[in-house]
Amino acid sequence: MNSSSEVLIVDDDPAIVEALSLMLEDAGYAVRTLREGETFEALQENVPGVLLLDIWLSGRDGSAICSYLKSQPATRHLPIILISANNNIVRIAADVGADDYLAKPFSMKEVVAKVGKYLSR
Repeated sequence: MNSSSEVLIVDDDPAIVEALSLMLEDAGYAVRTLREGETFEALQENVPGVLLLDIWLSGRDGSAICSYLKSQPATRHLPIILISANNNIVRIAADVGADDYLAKPFSMKEVVAKVGKYLSR
């Protein structure tokens, strides 16, 4: 299944998940959330239109998840936007094949613009 109009947010910070969800739902996007990287394997069967992925997840490294997803046939074309407060986010995103990045703190306008770049409603 491909949910081409859905945004999947994977972040272990409930405040970030809630803020991103509200921003994107207000902009008219369907949103699904996961708080742990452990369940990313499920993406093989339910691929969203775009993935917002935090780099620092409890129990898993978001950049490693990005690399893995980009190496798999079912998810290699999935647009992945990495989220981080890390000063090296630009290099990290490029190194792991992410399509884009959001540096914390980010604005609503920036989030909606980046998602809109990759997602057709």
